[in-house]
Amino acid sequence: MLWLKRRRRRRLAEKHFPPEWLRILECNVGYFRLLPEEDRQELQRHILVFIAEKRFEGCGGLEITDEIRVTIAAQACILLLHRKTDYYPSLRSVLVYPQAYLARQATYLGGGVTVEGLHVRLGESWRRGSVVLSWDDVQKGASDIHDGQNVVFHEFAHQLDSSGGKGDGSAVLQSRSRYIAWARVLRRDYEQLRGKAIRNLPTLLNKYGAGNPAEFFAVATECFFERPIELREQHTELYAKLKEFYHQDPAHVFQNSRNNTRRTRDGSEGCET
Repeated sequence: MLWLKRRRRRRLAEKHFPPEWLRILECNVGYFRLLPEEDRQELQRHILVFIAEKRFEGCGGLEITDEIRVTIAAQACILLLHRKTDYYPSLRSVLVYPQAYLARQATYLGGGVTVEGLHVRLGESWRRGSVVLSWDDVQKGASDIHDGQNVVFHEFAHQLDSSGGKGDGSAVLQSRSRYIAWARVLRRDYEQLRGKAIRNLPTLLNKYGAGNPAEFFAVATECFFERPIELREQHTELYAKLKEFYHQDPAHVFQNSRNNTRRTRDGSEGCET
């Protein structure tokens, strides 16, 4: 029942956040160090619920540790800050490989011809049930918060997108007029990226997003949280729609953190190397 789920989650969120988990956040998750204290506290509550509800499974010989759970959960839950959330309701498990892995993929070539083969993957998001991640790439994405590439943001954006934002209180999708405006901006910027990719022109957004609208949304999410000031300057309307969707303003977060630039850029502060 819904009220039981809410009560259980409230109790989970009120639990004491383990000090060793906080240390993992401070050492591993660069974006966490940018956040104001109020957001840090909210994020910790989300992490407690997420880890209690989702199953983590090691693949390829990887043993799941608290470091893996907390590092992944933190980035997944950054996308949920300031929102009414159902914590990715379709997601049951997070599968983690030690590094990039091979996955079978069928590619349609047209004319009734489909070719199957193995492709290197950093992560995958399945519409129902699971997210798959490379731990090596999770770590890289979490530590470098300025390169616009974060596999956890990317795959969990797919989780949000595949559910149409349902269960996460998306203001963008709650009225037809807002949805139409959202779709218009995403489609326009997606087509612009496709055009530049075809002509091999430089782009702020990763050209992987030119593959299809779903990949564009995931790539835009990565850029929104990791290169927000540039995104706001170059894609003003897209930034505004993502700001509305996520109920966050990462450009403001980055600007407010500039007084602590040295601390922010040194991901080893207070951590053993």
